[in-house]
Amino acid sequence: MIPDELFKRRPRHNNTPESTLLILANFIVICLATSLFTTKTHINWFFWVVVGVLAIYNFFTIRRNRDEFENKFVQISYVVSTLVLVGLFFLLKGRT
Repeated sequence: MIPDELFKRRPRHNNTPESTLLILANFIVICLATSLFTTKTHINWFFWVVVGVLAIYNFFTIRRNRDEFENKFVQISYVVSTLVLVGLFFLLKGRT
């Protein structure tokens, strides 16, 4: 009934841009690390380890996909998402 080509179009999300996956991974990791390793008055040292590993992951992902990150729209969206992550950190830190 349903053609096989419909299911073979997008195996393993090969059509999702790496920049979108990187931004999504950043949000997930920062939200989890903030909720697990921070309180209103204290930031655990392991939080900074997680942020450092995430920065290294971002560096190598951007370096590997340099041709995609040459686009101005992708660069602006990455910078805006990083600024939103900083605001989200303070928002989540203040609520715990």
